[in-house]
Amino acid sequence: MPAASNLGFPRIGRKRELKKALESYWSGACGVSELEAVGAELRKANWRLQRDAGIDHIPSNDFSFYDHVLDTCAMVGAVPDRYAWKASCVDLDTYFAMARGIQDESTGRDVIAMEMTKWFDTNYHYIVPEFAADQKFTLASTKAIDEFNEAKGIGVQTRPVLLGPLSFLMLGKTKDPAVEPLDLLDHLVGVYEEVLTRLGESGAEWVQMDEPCLVLDLDAKQLSAYQQAYTRLRSAAGDLKILLATYFGDLGESLDTTAALPVDGLHVDLIRSPDQLDALLQRLPQHMVLSAGVVDGRNVWVNDLARSLAVLERIQSSVGPDRLIVAPSCSMIHVPIDLGLETQLDTEVHDWLAFAEQKLDEIVGLTRAMREGRDAVSDLLTESRRRIDSRRRSSKVHRQDVKDRAAGIRPGDASRASPFSQRRLLQKQKLGLPRFPTTTIGSFPQTPQMRTNRAALRNGKITREQYERFLEAEIAETIRFQEEIGLDVLVHGEPERNDMVQYFGEQLTGFAFTQQAWVQSYGSRYVRPPIIYGDVSRPQPMTVRWATYAASLTDKPIKAMLTGPITMLQWSFVRDDQSRRDTARQIALAVRDEVGDLEAAGIGVIQIDEPAIREGLPLRRHDWPAYLEWAVECFRIASSCVRDDTQIHTHMCYAEFNDIVEAIAALDADVISIESSRSQMELLDAFESYDYPNEIGPGVYDIHSPRIPSAEEMRELLSRATRYLSADQVWVNPDCGLKTRCWEEIRPALRNMVQAAQAMRAELAEVR
Repeated sequence: MPAASNLGFPRIGRKRELKKALESYWSGACGVSELEAVGAELRKANWRLQRDAGIDHIPSNDFSFYDHVLDTCAMVGAVPDRYAWKASCVDLDTYFAMARGIQDESTGRDVIAMEMTKWFDTNYHYIVPEFAADQKFTLASTKAIDEFNEAKGIGVQTRPVLLGPLSFLMLGKTKDPAVEPLDLLDHLVGVYEEVLTRLGESGAEWVQMDEPCLVLDLDAKQLSAYQQAYTRLRSAAGDLKILLATYFGDLGESLDTTAALPVDGLHVDLIRSPDQLDALLQRLPQHMVLSAGVVDGRNVWVNDLARSLAVLERIQSSVGPDRLIVAPSCSMIHVPIDLGLETQLDTEVHDWLAFAEQKLDEIVGLTRAMREGRDAVSDLLTESRRRIDSRRRSSKVHRQDVKDRAAGIRPGDASRASPFSQRRLLQKQKLGLPRFPTTTIGSFPQTPQMRTNRAALRNGKITREQYERFLEAEIAETIRFQEEIGLDVLVHGEPERNDMVQYFGEQLTGFAFTQQAWVQSYGSRYVRPPIIYGDVSRPQPMTVRWATYAASLTDKPIKAMLTGPITMLQWSFVRDDQSRRDTARQIALAVRDEVGDLEAAGIGVIQIDEPAIREGLPLRRHDWPAYLEWAVECFRIASSCVRDDTQIHTHMCYAEFNDIVEAIAALDADVISIESSRSQMELLDAFESYDYPNEIGPGVYDIHSPRIPSAEEMRELLSRATRYLSADQVWVNPDCGLKTRCWEEIRPALRNMVQAAQAMRAELAEVR
């Protein structure tokens, strides 16, 4: 009979137990045993929850203390030499050093973290595997086997999840250009063979091998490697059945290769790519089970059960009931845990949503319908239809004035009045900045006092006036510090902001916000994505009050910070009843209104952050031009209403830019800042062959690591940057905002950054 399945469940805990345990461990307040105990309790709760909900195929090894790709590095012993790992198993301190770097004054040990980037087109960050030319692999973590046995010990039979060897290699990098990651496949597969053998000996019936890279554009060598690897894995697995899981897109040209692989089941994403079903049913071998991802693992809207049932019935009529698995489209780590925790959401909007626990119920309900017929779930179908119709008809969703304004956008609305070459002269005259000008990305540490005062305002314990006096004092202190260390373009530090998307969304129409709907971004960094349920507009100014207050405290230029339309789109749960382009254009117009008000208030430098523009890039290259066209247009709509002497900045981080450098140039921002310190300026390779016309700030300070870089380290990074860019183009800044760091870390780091810039100026003066 059809089986109910899940591909992965949120790791973080209903009350963010994992975050608290991790940060306690990192601070030294608890030890390894306490941290591992929290992990064990979270895993146990997740397994029991899914079992009690009626899930047949329950995942294990989907839990992680930081990231599942980093877990795979540990499993196969892919630890870069700089971490001085000599043991047979990867310990937690080595594991976290790879993720966060390490700086220990008592021992003098100072090691940078591994590179981090976005997981396909999501806002989840993974640690990029780093391979040496002579890379050796060995089984250095038995986590997958241990957690299977752990679940078995409490009476839960699970399906262990492994990141497949091909995707693991293709997501990684080698430091030697003469060696490609796939050249390391043969030895790597040996470790996977050992893991599969041990899982089979432990009593596992299925293993889930995640190979999301199958939905990318693959060449003949890569496709051939899949056949080579899975032929070996099939032999090693014995009676253990292999479910090959793909998601986030369609198999496309990889379908024939995938269908021919010696695996027992195939999972496909029928939410993101429903059109692949026809070709798939034609090519699916008779022995292969089909796992149908019909419940959205990436968004929060209630499932249209009748529509999903129609898809499942079509599959079952083709493959039969014994070869059908009902599943989410992908792992549920991308959605919040339980809608039941939300007690303050608008009741109408609440009615339209489903989080991870509710999605389990949808999967089980669909599976029951496939086993027993639609009549067995008639109440569920009726309720689903009522909720779908409620959302479709709601006046909260649709505003004709907003739709009309977006429809009336003209080509001239997306263009600055003059080219950058002319704007640059006016901006230099107005701002009077030195070479290698220094600035930050915007936010300064979010202190406990800020969170306490924000909560006190929310709970009515202090007045709005008291809260604003507190914010003014925080801004004044931040301005004073920046002036003291010699930064050139100052920021107000964003003490009033809870999150770079939430803060703006709370002041726009069409957005809803949650209290407990946390989603992991990376490590212990969790976010509560807004829910865009309706048409978006800006009723009143959002940032002018604080930007102008900061400007009143200093004679130096103040930079105002806004979040761009594509990032607000990408980092939200987006409505699915209109195109993402249409929603982005509405947000762009709201940002445009704010830009105009900031300029009118005398702010001459305005930063519109777009860290997610690369993240939104479609996975298939033939879809890139259409996306980049409207994404670039939306940024330009937001930024092009200003005078030539107003300087527009943008910021991007943790993404590969080489493939879209021309689109980045087309944004026509006067200054762009990008993350580049973890890659040691490798991300600037794109600018070696492309003559980037505007100015750029390659980040020299990795703010996602607690280590404090020296002035000499940052000066060396700047020196590398000038191999790709002229000295007149380079700005000096951190990789990202500083909100997640503490003042004790950023004070010396920013002082060192300013010293590095001063050293570069002096070096340039000597050359002249």
